[in-house]
Amino acid sequence: MSQVTAIIGLGNPGAEYDATRHNAGFWLVDAIARSAHTELRPEKKFLGLYAKARLGDHELHLLNPTTFMNRSGASVAALAQFFKLTPDNLLVAHDELDLPPGQSRYKTGGGHGGHNGLRDIISALGNQKEFHRVRIGIGHPGEAKQVVNYVLGRPGKAEQEAIERSLDECLATLPLALSGDWAKAMNRLHSVK
Repeated sequence: MSQVTAIIGLGNPGAEYDATRHNAGFWLVDAIARSAHTELRPEKKFLGLYAKARLGDHELHLLNPTTFMNRSGASVAALAQFFKLTPDNLLVAHDELDLPPGQSRYKTGGGHGGHNGLRDIISALGNQKEFHRVRIGIGHPGEAKQVVNYVLGRPGKAEQEAIERSLDECLATLPLALSGDWAKAMNRLHSVK
């Protein structure tokens, strides 16, 4: 299995979306950049905010696309083509309706599960699905027709704190994942309640 060399956060650009649940992927990449003492900066050729970072022994490309969520694929494909990355070099961080706030899960491959950002990335990578994901739980509103307003809404205080604790756990398990020890990374992250 190839090593992860790029971490991409999914979200929507612009101040009106910064604090919305759909931007949980951005929040993780921002946290990684802070912990690596680097800053994401606009990079036109990747259609996003980009930084090179060092986390422990690992050199990483960090990217938050500045396309809208449902157009994330163009940004991811541009990064992958420029650095000659394969899907298994990528770790995509995204919000997950099927997990409660405070829980996150690693996953490799699979479908898009109705997530428009993942759908567009899979399409842009030529239907290759074997990239790694970190699914950041945001909870579900209960009814399908409420999903759009829910993901584009801001979490309450307790919910936000749970998501932030979850992001801290993602950060803590990242070195294991980057070293290829997915079983140990998953075991630790998935056991957080």
